[in-house]
Amino acid sequence: MANSLIRNPNLANEGKQKLEWVRRHMPVLTHIRQDFEQHRPFQGLRIGMCLHVEAKTAYLAEVLKFGGAEIALCGSNPLSTQDDICAALASLGISVFAWHGCTLEEYNSFLHKVLDTKPQLIIDDGGDLVHLLHTERRDVLAGVLGGAEETTTGILRLKAMERDGVLAFPMLAVNNARSKHLFDNRYGTGQSTWDGIMRTTNLAICGKTVVVAGYGWCGRGVALRGRGLGARVIVVEVDPIRAMEALMDGFEVLPMAEAAKMGDIFVTTTGCISVIRGEHYALMKDGALLANAGHFDVEINKKDLEAISRSRRVVRRNIEEFELKDGRRLYLLAEGRLVNIAAADGHPVEIMDLSFGLQALCMEYLVKEARNLPPKVLPVPLEIDNQVASLWLKSVGVEIDTLTPEQKNYLSSWRHD
Repeated sequence: MANSLIRNPNLANEGKQKLEWVRRHMPVLTHIRQDFEQHRPFQGLRIGMCLHVEAKTAYLAEVLKFGGAEIALCGSNPLSTQDDICAALASLGISVFAWHGCTLEEYNSFLHKVLDTKPQLIIDDGGDLVHLLHTERRDVLAGVLGGAEETTTGILRLKAMERDGVLAFPMLAVNNARSKHLFDNRYGTGQSTWDGIMRTTNLAICGKTVVVAGYGWCGRGVALRGRGLGARVIVVEVDPIRAMEALMDGFEVLPMAEAAKMGDIFVTTTGCISVIRGEHYALMKDGALLANAGHFDVEINKKDLEAISRSRRVVRRNIEEFELKDGRRLYLLAEGRLVNIAAADGHPVEIMDLSFGLQALCMEYLVKEARNLPPKVLPVPLEIDNQVASLWLKSVGVEIDTLTPEQKNYLSSWRHD
């Protein structure tokens, strides 16, 4: 058993069963694992990871370990950690510092435990590990070659650090790779968000009015799948281009102050604070459901909700009822945390195969190139993006055309006869 802090080591066999299932459905990672086992690109290196500790993440950690790395992993969300997966990973020699429902103090201590291993490579989800490296744990900073960020929220934080001139090493924006945002954010978030809402509430979506805040790639997916389930979908946006796109995609577009009066289910996907707040609660229907699909639990303002409530109670697992002073009841799902993973199993396995395939190959790329890269937020190299997509297509038996030499010349030249 690796040096770990986990809740129950006896759950290891249950976690291994989950791990076995995802291995069978992640062909891209499996191909990469076979290559890593042969070439051992991370031999002698330590990788620190802050991700949702569930089965798909476990396989990524295992693949990197097959490549020779020492792995230290903590959870990026207290409610997404699965204790049986923690136990399974620890039994496989991977250091894990996480348990389900940890307090904020415990969460911070787990981040420190990962950095205590002095990692040379970082995989982050939301930017907390990188933030800690640049503030309280600068003692570890000099040894870090580089890292990769998984989420939109994390990329925003990293770009702010770069803008302020404090980012100390290169970070690859995995979230912005085409194989990530076009698939993970749209199809993954679209399916898993509704999976979390439906599992948690056991209510029908058809016939209801759904308000989706934010029409980035995640919001697009949530809106698309909501409509597919038979809901009337209203989109709330602050970006005129995205609002126009939502309208042209066939969705109604309204300010939150108007949408609040109509919604049965609200889903936030913006990465911003207080998207739903006191002035909106005052307008909502009795029985409205509030769910968040953004990384941090800041999009639905919980303090405002508490302030106008006369009582609160848990009425079903992951559903908290707030009875307002006028008698209306609003229902907050999964404490306002990521509903798709705090109240379900997160993105489909095949979708995370793409995202984690990118992460694995980005780690290999950083081993080779980090010393030649500037301390900035950098795009994932196109060849890595295309390699992941090609591996996935091959795994499902799909072939595509290639350009002929004549076509390549035509596309690359401005001279044509």
